[in-house]
Amino acid sequence: MKNKPPLSFWQIWNVSFGFLGVQFGFALQNANVSRILSDLGADLHSLSLFWLVAPIMGLLIQPLVGAASDRTWNRFGRRNPYILLGAICATLGMLLMPNAPLFVAFITPMLFGAMMLAVMDASFNIAFQPFRALVSDMVPDKQMNQGYAIQAFLINIGAVVGSILPFVLTNVVGLENTSKAGSIAPSVVWAFYIGASVLLGTVLWTVFRTKEYSPKEYYKFKGMDSETVAKEQAKNKTLVETLKGFLGLLKSMPKVMKRLAVVQFFSWFALFIMWVYTMPAIAQHIWGIDVKWFDPIYIKSVGGVPHNIAQAKGAAGDWVGILFAAYSLFAAFFSIFLAKLANTLGRKLVYSVSLFAGGIGYLSFMLISNSEPTLVNLLITEIVVPQGAVSLFIPMIGVGIAWSAILAMPYAILAGSLPANKTGVYMGIFNFTIAAPQIISGIFAGWVLSRVFENQAINIIMLAGGSMVLGAISVIFIKESTSETIEQNIIEVAK
Repeated sequence: MKNKPPLSFWQIWNVSFGFLGVQFGFALQNANVSRILSDLGADLHSLSLFWLVAPIMGLLIQPLVGAASDRTWNRFGRRNPYILLGAICATLGMLLMPNAPLFVAFITPMLFGAMMLAVMDASFNIAFQPFRALVSDMVPDKQMNQGYAIQAFLINIGAVVGSILPFVLTNVVGLENTSKAGSIAPSVVWAFYIGASVLLGTVLWTVFRTKEYSPKEYYKFKGMDSETVAKEQAKNKTLVETLKGFLGLLKSMPKVMKRLAVVQFFSWFALFIMWVYTMPAIAQHIWGIDVKWFDPIYIKSVGGVPHNIAQAKGAAGDWVGILFAAYSLFAAFFSIFLAKLANTLGRKLVYSVSLFAGGIGYLSFMLISNSEPTLVNLLITEIVVPQGAVSLFIPMIGVGIAWSAILAMPYAILAGSLPANKTGVYMGIFNFTIAAPQIISGIFAGWVLSRVFENQAINIIMLAGGSMVLGAISVIFIKESTSETIEQNIIEVAK
């Protein structure tokens, strides 16, 4: 078995640079889709149901793309064709999503918005999995922590800019951030246009600057014969054989993958709640907006939302972007030290402490409620917001630390445990552990919010905090694979 040649910093950078743009678009989606759907007529209970589209797309698409990319070798590479396809489709979705009201003659704006959410998320998922596998393919084992840490850094830089963009367009450029019923704020519309351009441009950089290994080179590094693998992959299998093979992969998956699944459940359950409900939570808890102004039936009965309430909701929506940018910025800074900390203290300890910090961050939301107006200097502009909104930067530190670890540590722990000829499909299967908890969260979170918490959204954020703490505890039970168990996994899957 021959080791992969070490890569320079900029080679590793180029491998993941496109992820900056993909995450730019993903951040715009996360920070603004609840706001968009709410403006188009969705109530708090149904928001999480609309968001179910995202994890369902991931559940269906990533394993398929992973398996397909394992078998694909052409002049563009192995993973690059799928990354490029996902980027092009996501770009189209981002251009169409904010224009939902224009299609009212053919389809209701809210339904069209939900469809574009499906298109965008399906496209993001087409790109996500090959990007993860690309790092595993290209980066030597000794540089794996560094590879995923750089990827996490770029992801978070993209998330910072994407999250803050609507706020910048409102408070620096001067675009309007309020919307009438059934419409979308101009600042959000233009943010999506810019995001689409950045996404496509950065992905093109990675595709044309990263030359993937040929099958012969790649399998030589893994101690396998490329011709034997090619013959195996070329066999035409019936649907029953394919399903049997898939179930066999599930059965023989590394134990570390199964235990990581528990951690992933608690952490992604919490993240889904944050993305869906941070906007109504801080609008109610910090800006003091009554729950009734999130009820479309009530709003219709009184003839619309008063201007002052619309302004407050717009300000809260913009501030969510600032907060999401903040946790992404903190995550980017933490990711700079993540590889060194993991090498020094161990991946498990760093992973567990990071998730615990995120849980404490969510739980501390309840303690922050000061509504006194405060002038804030954000360097690019000054703005008056409630003091409690400013104080929320503190819990975002913990959330950022957790996010950085979630993006890197599971994949760094998992990468060395996977057989070379099944890396893509196993990375795709591993996405089940991301999609499933979000689906469960989407099904039950809205019901819990309306029936148990009476639509007081701050309480659902507390539930997210408790879930993240359980994730931190679950890390204790992970046992990382040794070189011997890795070799055994390869032998078992090859049988």
